[in-house]
Amino acid sequence: LTGIRAIVRNYTREAGVRKLEQKIAGVCRKIARNVAAGKKAKVTITNHTVATYLGPPVYQDDDMPTIPRVGIALGLAWTPVGGETLIIESTWMPGKGNLIVTGQLGDVMKESARIALSYLRANAELYGFDLAKLGDRDLHIHIPEGATPKDGPSAGVTLTTSLASLFSGKKVRVDICMTGEVTLTGNVLPVGGIREKIVAARRYGINNIIMPEANEKDLYFVPDHIKKQLKFHFVKTVDEVLKIAFADDAKHKTRARVKRLG
Repeated sequence: LTGIRAIVRNYTREAGVRKLEQKIAGVCRKIARNVAAGKKAKVTITNHTVATYLGPPVYQDDDMPTIPRVGIALGLAWTPVGGETLIIESTWMPGKGNLIVTGQLGDVMKESARIALSYLRANAELYGFDLAKLGDRDLHIHIPEGATPKDGPSAGVTLTTSLASLFSGKKVRVDICMTGEVTLTGNVLPVGGIREKIVAARRYGINNIIMPEANEKDLYFVPDHIKKQLKFHFVKTVDEVLKIAFADDAKHKTRARVKRLG
């Protein structure tokens, strides 16, 4: 069983099981050749030995942050082969007030970054941000794996959280990830690909998910054994998101509804 899990985690990224079947068949063929060559007939495939048959892991989870850091937030993304986690990094440096976005982002995601910045600037007093010197600094937002194109509005809450962390100096929890579109007035709108995103969060060992309240209905399509292992935070506004996401505020009360299924 550990061998199968290792293949799923480290060698496949897909919505179905075709690639998994191919990888398992590849392992069986190599074992068959070894048996034909007179080697031992009984073989146990574990997470420690699977690389002997399939080579080094294709997908690595080692780049996931394990320590809260200012300016870094975890999001969730939909891809044609299933859900993925999304690491968003923000920093600033002396400059002329420019917003720099890198990571091969599409137009919609670039707009989401501008919306996140505009919302936080408009509500700087509310959140206690000192942005008086923002005109003398450049902001840089980066999403790693720059060779992979990324687009869509669902990273809005993650972009906003990353920037809010940078402005406030507060660290973002690493046991939580999020998805949702953000408007200029701070509302959180529903997004697609919820099932795939939730499965991805569980695969990476993240047990808390912030998502739009309007997406609660989409949990119907998520397998029960996955839902039972997760805590969902349903939100309507950016204010609710930030109260949950910051490590310092994790124990503070919030108006967001928390639901653990099972």
